[in-house]
Amino acid sequence: MTRKVKSVRVPLELETLNLSKLIREFENYLRDLESAALLRNDGNPEAAEALIKARQIDLGKRIAKMIWEAKAEYAKIS
Repeated sequence: MTRKVKSVRVPLELETLNLSKLIREFENYLRDLESAALLRNDGNPEAAEALIKARQIDLGKRIAKMIWEAKAEYAKIS
């Protein structure tokens, strides 16, 4: 799987956002979803739900931090 982003339209304040890093975060999240499915299939639905909830919160925080950093960088440039 290639990680190169060819063309994306983003607002000016997000042009410094590292899109490759953002895609890696989503790839990690998808891997965790697969792990949760395996846990559920092995008969441990509580652990699967806990993994999904924890990862969703973590993913949201990481993406919010990346967006905040990009906006802060844009404020320095403008």
